[in-house]
Parts: sequence; structure tokens; C-alpha cells
Amino acid sequence: KININSELTRTSLQHNLQGTTVLHLLKELAINPETVLVAKNNEILTADDCLQDNDSLIFLSVVSGG
Repeated sequence: KININSELTRTSLQHNLQGTTVLHLLKELAINPETVLVAKNNEILTADDCLQDNDSLIFLSVVSGG
């Protein structure tokens, strides 16, 4: 199971997508990858990073302005 904490929805959940990529997880959760950063152990992950069992992820919203 992959543990996910999201500041977007202020929720926590567990997901069974071990061995998948960050991009695939975001697509499964219907989250636009351009709107979030995904972090694990205080490091930002890329879309191609693979996820493992017992990973704890944090989804951080991307904020931009002009």
C-alpha cells in the first residue's frame, strides 16, 4: 500500500499501486500532473519515479501568479 497525504483535498488515503510510476498514480486519482508536486522523504519526485510498498507521499499544490 502507498500512503498519500494531500494538501489539495486535506485527506489521507492508501492506494494499491505498488511498482507504478508517479504519473500513473496521478492519472488513477484523476489529478492533473501539472497542478501538483509529489514528495517522498522531503524529496520531490519526477513523473517517471517508481513507487514502492509502504511509500508515504505528500501531494503539494503548485501555485503560480503573475
